[in-house]
Amino acid sequence: MAGDRRDLRDLRERRDQRLREAAGQRPREADGRRSPERQEDRRRNRLDLPQRRRALVTLPNPDSDAFGRLSERIARFLGTGRFLVYMTLIILLWVGWNITAPSSWRFDQYPFIFLTLVLSLQASYAAPLILLAQNRQDDRDKVNMEQDRARAERNVADTEYLTREVAALRHGLGEVATRDFLRSELQTLLKELENRTPGEADEAAS
Repeated sequence: MAGDRRDLRDLRERRDQRLREAAGQRPREADGRRSPERQEDRRRNRLDLPQRRRALVTLPNPDSDAFGRLSERIARFLGTGRFLVYMTLIILLWVGWNITAPSSWRFDQYPFIFLTLVLSLQASYAAPLILLAQNRQDDRDKVNMEQDRARAERNVADTEYLTREVAALRHGLGEVATRDFLRSELQTLLKELENRTPGEADEAAS
């Protein structure tokens, strides 16, 4: 009986597999969702979605942050006097060697075409690196400006709040009896009592 049930189950699975193949459907995943290949086919067949083009040549995609830090270091070094001294020494050694050395040892005869090529190559790389470093500095300056603007707005809001609070306190204190006011009132009352006669004082007391 167990073998018959197993054979019947196999027959049903084969029948379902044939039906799916006849209908052009691919088997679903174990959790009931369609496989990624099936989803990609459905996306490819839809006309309301843009098609993904496959690039023929995959270009390198370096880390922009690391490349930017490297460009900033190079730009800082190019803007120092040490770089100018090193560059001047290299050019002097280059020219001196190719003038004073024996002809068989000279690798760049006058008019120093190879030196011109090296300097042009260095300038062609130095300019984009400096521009990249300037762009990163501009981005940092923009972020700092936004932070300063937000900080200034908070300071203005705090100052306005404190100004309103101080004005409210001054308005409230204007209606409170101060020490000088109480002293003047007591002095006035004391003068009135002193100016009264003893009979008037007894009648006021009774």
